[in-house]
Amino acid sequence: MSKSYTGGCACGAIRYEISSEPLAMVDCQCRHCQQRSGTGHGSYLTFPSVKDVKVSGAAAQWDIAGDSGNVKTHCFCPTCGTPVYLSFSAMPDFFTIHAGSLDDPARYKPQVITYTVSSQVWDHVDPALPKFDRMPPI
Repeated sequence: MSKSYTGGCACGAIRYEISSEPLAMVDCQCRHCQQRSGTGHGSYLTFPSVKDVKVSGAAAQWDIAGDSGNVKTHCFCPTCGTPVYLSFSAMPDFFTIHAGSLDDPARYKPQVITYTVSSQVWDHVDPALPKFDRMPPI
């Protein structure tokens, strides 16, 4: 196993350490991710088990239903506003972090692009990555 993934918010009030390897690294171009990121897509690492995650600090939460009807819980710093992590009602064991919250963001290596149906022409993502109009089949 490689070293832990660590990171947190801009002001340091929320910190995390994850001892496992991510299942997926995804650029998502859905409208929710565009609005949350303030740009053309969100970049995420999803880990297989919340049991491998240590979080310190209290996050504010915001719930929104995805197009599947499943609830996404966005967790962000109530002080600086940095989006840090999220969870999904349909996959309660998984833990997803925003790539920009990593202490070493160079560890993020996108593998796939989702929700290209909502992509913006000015958002240039890696053309070599597999692309899906919505979520890929599991």
